[in-house]
Amino acid sequence: MEFQLFLPQMRMSLPTMLQRVDAAIDSGFDGVALMDHLAPPLAENRPMWDAMITAAWLGANTTGTVGHLVLCDSFRHPAVLARQAVTLDHATSGRFELGIGWGSVPTEFETFGVGDTAPRARVDRLTETLEVVTALWSGERVSYSGRHHTLSGAQQLPTPIGRIPIVIGGSGPRTLALVARFADWWNCPIHRLRRFSEMREQIGGARSSIQQRVTFIPEGSNRAAITETALRRFSNVGHVIGDAEELTEHFAARAAAGIERIYVWMSDFALPETVSEFGETVIAPTRLAR
Repeated sequence: MEFQLFLPQMRMSLPTMLQRVDAAIDSGFDGVALMDHLAPPLAENRPMWDAMITAAWLGANTTGTVGHLVLCDSFRHPAVLARQAVTLDHATSGRFELGIGWGSVPTEFETFGVGDTAPRARVDRLTETLEVVTALWSGERVSYSGRHHTLSGAQQLPTPIGRIPIVIGGSGPRTLALVARFADWWNCPIHRLRRFSEMREQIGGARSSIQQRVTFIPEGSNRAAITETALRRFSNVGHVIGDAEELTEHFAARAAAGIERIYVWMSDFALPETVSEFGETVIAPTRLAR
């Protein structure tokens, strides 16, 4: 099983983010994933850093993979996205992953005027974006005529170093069809896990991941106080609370069910000391168990 740190780029400075990602990589995490919003959901008055520029900053200053869970398709023209992805691919020597979806906060579309809020239109646009991006990555000239995007003899160089992994999040039938067609990874929404086995049959050769809210109880700490704080920050949906033994058992069960990557969203915002102990007492034993 792989472990990625999900670290929303808010509530902390860029140097602090770098410190926490470094601690995560040193502790056994495989990489970091950021969020992509024009304003932080449910915290619109809080400062937040840009998704792609933050990925470039972290990619230049850390090791491990860098990506997003997930980029919102409507925020970028596919030619811009294709160019950004290839640039990050080269800048990180192949450590960038393109996570993408059709948007999870429709009110954000209305507030910023960035696109259609109708689910069908957003899935249509994501389909065209994936077709355009992967075509441009070939380095050949691309002509494309769609409802949302039109290209005429467009070409982009350089091409990717190898294959840029694509992560697609979502659970609808059309989204799963896009996963089967384009993705290396499928991120299953945590609230859809009851249908995981059924949906997994529809994703072709893609590997499976979930985002998991995690409250880790370090050895010798005050469990009640930590839990109380965590429940103020996170809802109970997809939220697991436990010490090292409990979390190791939990993630081993996830692995046995066929989930190959966990995006860990820590309720203390990934304090280095928590991340370090989590890596030593949860990540390492979970991997040994496999």
